[in-house]
Amino acid sequence: MAIVLAFSGGLDTSFCVPYLKETYNEPVYTVTVNTGGLTHEDEVLLDQRALELGAEQHFTIDGRSDLFWNHLSFLIKGNVLRGNVYPLSVGPERVTQAQHIVKAARDLGVRAIAHGSTGAGNDQVRFDVALRILASEMEIITPIRTLGYSRPQTAAYLNEKGFDVPAKTTTYSINRGLWGTTIGGRETLGTIDPLPDEAYPDTVSAFKCPDTPLTLKLTFEKGVPTAIDGSMMDPVLLIERLNELGGDHGVGRDIHIGDTILGIKGRIGFEAPAAIILIKAHQELEKIVLTKWQRYQKDQLSKFYGMLLHEGQHFDPVMRDIEAFLNSSQDVVTGSVTIRLYKGHLSVQGCESPHSLFDLSVASYGETNTLWDARDASGFTQIYGVPSFLANKKRDSH
Repeated sequence: MAIVLAFSGGLDTSFCVPYLKETYNEPVYTVTVNTGGLTHEDEVLLDQRALELGAEQHFTIDGRSDLFWNHLSFLIKGNVLRGNVYPLSVGPERVTQAQHIVKAARDLGVRAIAHGSTGAGNDQVRFDVALRILASEMEIITPIRTLGYSRPQTAAYLNEKGFDVPAKTTTYSINRGLWGTTIGGRETLGTIDPLPDEAYPDTVSAFKCPDTPLTLKLTFEKGVPTAIDGSMMDPVLLIERLNELGGDHGVGRDIHIGDTILGIKGRIGFEAPAAIILIKAHQELEKIVLTKWQRYQKDQLSKFYGMLLHEGQHFDPVMRDIEAFLNSSQDVVTGSVTIRLYKGHLSVQGCESPHSLFDLSVASYGETNTLWDARDASGFTQIYGVPSFLANKKRDSH
């Protein structure tokens, strides 16, 4: 029999290849699911690295389109930012990766699936939950978690076996993806120190950005981004382009503190230019086309949806129910949003839509309107305050 390993090429999964071969005496197939952030050169190097470590064969699978349509499209439609800061860069990737890895495992006829998650983080939960649902007949092997190895220990093992360990793999743990890059290191183990500029791999420091701002017009059709400055683009390519443009202007850097699935607090740095740009632009467009109660209800469900996705609960049926609601809410979210990027700052300059409720033909806020007269307004204000009036009168009498 054989084992399939979810392979990122990082320190932990590099350790897993020779360890699994030595421990189980079975062929190890490595699978990398590209959920963004991999160049062709990266893919070639991953293939070489896997084979050097002893993999029987290496496979790279493009999961970016699935990631967008199954996950990121709903995060945009829901304006999902965990803690109003973090755009869920990693959680959706793990579901997409698990789905493709299970398919590869079945195609190869292996008996087990391995991953390199530790016993302290969220990814172990996301992978395990997804794998048990999608491939309950297969064994799940987790060498790093089972052994309780630290990064220095895995590096030492690889060195002892004669494999090189690039220094950068032990300084910062970096996860590049379509929806952003997360960075973990010494500074994120506490809550005081910021990450240094050099820890962010792809975005430019605000102090080194161009002195001229960049203005862009983004087009959405039913909540899905479709064009930049009038040029129609596939959503995956559009996101990759916005990551480049936003990164050049220092947009999308931040640090997030939140609750992990295991109940402890966690801190992570991230750079996610496209995610921050699209969510802010989409949210502004919704303000002119949705009613206040649609937006209110969306906010509640979207936060719940983001929490469940972050915590590895993508396969709970309630997620399909919320997705149906989000899709329904986007029927009128079509239009364009003009944004400006300048030295790490993103601002929305304006937006327009054929479905806009901002109708100057019927009313001008605070001035004139054709929908009611002075008597209607007076009656409305009289009735509108009745509950508060009665409550306060009752309290004043005691």
